[in-house]
Amino acid sequence: MKVSKFGGTSVANAEQIKKVAAIVKADPSRKFVVVSAPGKRFDADKKVTDLLIELANAAIHNENVEEKLQNVVNRYREIAEGLGLEQIICDVIEKDLRTRILESKSNVELFVDNIKASGEDNNAKLISSYFTSVGMPAQYVNPKTAGLVVNDLPERAQALPEAYDNISTLRNSSEIIVFPGFFGYTKEGILRTFERGGSDITGSIVAAAIQAELYENFTDVDSVFCANPRVVNSPAEIEEITYREMRELSYAGFSVFHDEALMPVYKTGIPVCIKNTNNPSAPGTKIVAERKANRRPVTGISADNGFSILYVSKYLMNREIGFGRKLLQILEEENISYEHTPSGLDDISVIMRSHQLTPEKEVRIIDRVINELHAEDVHFRHDFSMIVVVGEGMNNSTGLAARAATAISRTGANIEMINQGSSEVSLAFGVHRSNEDKILRELYSEFFAPVTVG
Repeated sequence: MKVSKFGGTSVANAEQIKKVAAIVKADPSRKFVVVSAPGKRFDADKKVTDLLIELANAAIHNENVEEKLQNVVNRYREIAEGLGLEQIICDVIEKDLRTRILESKSNVELFVDNIKASGEDNNAKLISSYFTSVGMPAQYVNPKTAGLVVNDLPERAQALPEAYDNISTLRNSSEIIVFPGFFGYTKEGILRTFERGGSDITGSIVAAAIQAELYENFTDVDSVFCANPRVVNSPAEIEEITYREMRELSYAGFSVFHDEALMPVYKTGIPVCIKNTNNPSAPGTKIVAERKANRRPVTGISADNGFSILYVSKYLMNREIGFGRKLLQILEEENISYEHTPSGLDDISVIMRSHQLTPEKEVRIIDRVINELHAEDVHFRHDFSMIVVVGEGMNNSTGLAARAATAISRTGANIEMINQGSSEVSLAFGVHRSNEDKILRELYSEFFAPVTVG
């Protein structure tokens, strides 16, 4: 059995969904199909998820929601008509949306999650109906019915262990299971969405639960590239990559596959294949536990922005027991997670995602660090990028960090931070956002220039 997940561009309109049906029909082992909400049909278009956010905001502010609701329904209606489906499926979708917008708004976050999740949920209903109409018996399965149980707030949504046992019973279905991505339910029945790329996470959970032979992730590119093709001209394609390498690259901006989605399949050893809905015969990129060695120590280079640095300095900090713990405790109490903590004898930097901060939080944190930890210098700096060089062959490659640092120096940019993971699979550089693209290009040139054979 295979689990096949189709992203937003793969299910954006009727023509794309017909391609999805053809792909599923071509391989009888594709018994589980996980779908996203309809994505953009063209560059200037809006995703259905964006339309749903507009609808949710209108409802929260007690505005007239009718126009925004019809914008969503009309997108599904256009798809349904293109697929030759009867009006009843659109009636089902509209009724579902009207029910959701009347639900409690006491917790705004959960209300918005519930509205957003309807994108995937209703698309799964529509696609299941289409499959059945073209002679592919299919069954829409809601995550609540399937038992995709997630944890409670305030932690980010994650599947609980029992979710895997619950979903495993779906293996016995004789029909194609069409499963909406992006969300699950707490034990109390509260809907919660996964983080960005949440449909990838759902697909991975389902694959692990049913012990699939392969988890296929269909998108709109033939494979994963060694670097961002919007920055680097015609970067090399990656044929095979390990879980660890993909995890590191996804963390720092590889949008093809969400980093958190790897965990369920990594634990169960299920391989993943990134494939193109518009070119399904292309081999794609395989994500595996181990891969064959090649001549290049670096597999890929990625970059992500939106980072901030909290800098703390105190003389003899290294002699003070518990200083780091107390500092991180302050951040925890502000509900902030951190990414890296490079340090010296008398100073420490904590790197975090900027979206977690507000001006008020920054003032509170600085005040507490000064008054409770008696630090001498505390300040935030913003607008940083993390550039990550990744490769399983790096731990056996002498001088690689020096090569990377030299390449960055050629751009004239300053390196704010260097951090090499203990696994030696990745090397991360903190740089100012304004230098991100030129550094990425220079590093690509350094590590992916044509290899000459002497």
